[in-house]
Amino acid sequence: MYDVIVVGGGHAGCEACLATSKMGFKTLLISGNLNMLGSMPCNPSIGGPAKGVVVREIDALGGYMGKNADLCQIQTKMLNSSKGPAVRALRFQEDKLLYMKTMKEHLEMVSNLTMLEGYVDDLLVEDRQIKGVVMPDGKKILSKAVILTTGTYLDSRILRGHWTSKEGPDGQPTSTGISKALRNLGFELQRLKTGTPPRIKASTIDFSLVKLEEGDSTIWHYSFDEGYKAILNKQVPCYLAYTNLELHDYIKANLNKSAMYGGVVEGVGPRYCPSIEDKIVRFSDKERHQIFFEPESLDLDQEYIQGFSTSMPVDVQDKMIRMLPGLKNCEVIRYAYAIEYDALNPLEIKGNLETKRIKNLFTAGQINGTSGYEEAAAQGLMAGINAGLKLQNKEPLILGRDESYIGVMIDDLITKGTKEPYRLLTSRAEYRLLLRHDNADLRLRKYGYQVGLIDDKAYALLELKQKEILDVIEKFKILKVRPDAVNSVLEKYNSSCLAESTPIYALLKRPEINYLIIKEILKANKIELKISYPNFDEVLEQAEIEIKYEGYIAKALQQANKMRSYDAKVIPVDIDYDLIDNLALEAREKLKKVRPATVGQASRISGVNPADISVLIVYIERLGHSNEF
Repeated sequence: MYDVIVVGGGHAGCEACLATSKMGFKTLLISGNLNMLGSMPCNPSIGGPAKGVVVREIDALGGYMGKNADLCQIQTKMLNSSKGPAVRALRFQEDKLLYMKTMKEHLEMVSNLTMLEGYVDDLLVEDRQIKGVVMPDGKKILSKAVILTTGTYLDSRILRGHWTSKEGPDGQPTSTGISKALRNLGFELQRLKTGTPPRIKASTIDFSLVKLEEGDSTIWHYSFDEGYKAILNKQVPCYLAYTNLELHDYIKANLNKSAMYGGVVEGVGPRYCPSIEDKIVRFSDKERHQIFFEPESLDLDQEYIQGFSTSMPVDVQDKMIRMLPGLKNCEVIRYAYAIEYDALNPLEIKGNLETKRIKNLFTAGQINGTSGYEEAAAQGLMAGINAGLKLQNKEPLILGRDESYIGVMIDDLITKGTKEPYRLLTSRAEYRLLLRHDNADLRLRKYGYQVGLIDDKAYALLELKQKEILDVIEKFKILKVRPDAVNSVLEKYNSSCLAESTPIYALLKRPEINYLIIKEILKANKIELKISYPNFDEVLEQAEIEIKYEGYIAKALQQANKMRSYDAKVIPVDIDYDLIDNLALEAREKLKKVRPATVGQASRISGVNPADISVLIVYIERLGHSNEF
């Protein structure tokens, strides 16, 4: 008998089982191949716009993805470094073989965790509550909670042209039993599609014909904790190429052979990560599209051709590949393919990632309709935390849209649903100035500490950092710098000179002045700031952002607080929307389908307008629930 069973060992499954184990629950991880824990069947990278912030949030909450990414990185880059802090994010190239190896080693050291290689064939349910799982040989394994993190393995099939094969990513077996079990329990499943590009033997590529794309000279880190330096200690380059009109014409001439355009694909693909044939059709005005060559491992003579996902048959793919710069005489290790699979309609789940139909059954990752390793890991962590809290009879941890990208993602899923693989974007977050890469620990580490995933030492360090930031801001309001000691520095950075002594606080309001320049100014004025927090630059950077964007941050907080007042208004679970007069027909139908938990969630449902919300609030007050407002 286990407390928790986690089904699936991808990024969601790894975070889920680590969370429940660390919270003290006897956990069983069941995965089809224990040597592929945390595998990267698609892009060999972690992070990107919004996604990189999510990895920092995972680390802040006590998850492991950021730490493993730090250990296994072979290139680090800060995206949008020349832009404002709201859109900055890290992206790391990872050694995918090392990533799986170190993930497995970490899981093997965790107490309370048992790992079993195998597949789940059915779910044990009694009185609408999960009781465990059934293996293909009929063996029953009992547990108090189950977390499904099955990725793209549910009744999946690989597609190349009109050729199909019942299998999962990287040739692994697919799983059909869980799909059948979910349908039998009344769950609404949908068919989704994603894909992966070809892999090319690196030693056969003519790199002189493509542009070198190196990482940053600075070695960045996802984890807020020390001790996670890159194992390989080597930075390797990527390369940039472009498609051409000859290739575009060839793809158009062969569209009917594509699985997508030839009528073979049933699932809906990702809008924001389309196949190359989809790009050519949808963006026919573009003369070229970016393609990146990315190393997959230092132990592999292999490049990943990012941006060249396709469902074309092998013979067509082969000609397409050789039309790209540098690939005319290349050796193809594996051709691209599309994969379609079953996923839940995310309207079937609650904010704690527990299913609405079955108690103590949680889902996380691509089974919930998302795409991407980072989105999956974040859901796995939250499902693990909330399964543990449920077993402790505690309130769930549901992050607000103003607190994290994780909160934005989960709220989007359970409120709007998705008909295509969901991807996190900065544009999805209305409070993105609050949800920055640099402040994830300040936003979320307290929650990790409360649930038991962050230890006393790490939390004490966070409290020290918070205090030091406030202290530095106050000092900058008082400390003044003299024109004779600072104007030479200001001239160097094309900033207007001072006519009189000026507080550092005022200087930081200037857009061209950052905390690194302030360090020069402090030195020029022989001012020494003493702080106890070990990373001086982190404190200065936070002080700079808080000062420079003070007005914008205050406005965002004001807007967030207004929405939080709506999110605090609970809707009775048994409410009958058919009894509410004056609700618009569309609003009534959407509210009945989504069953929002709060007025705030109801207000974010497409088709529910402010007038409907006003009617809903009045009705709830009349029911005698005004004390919940």
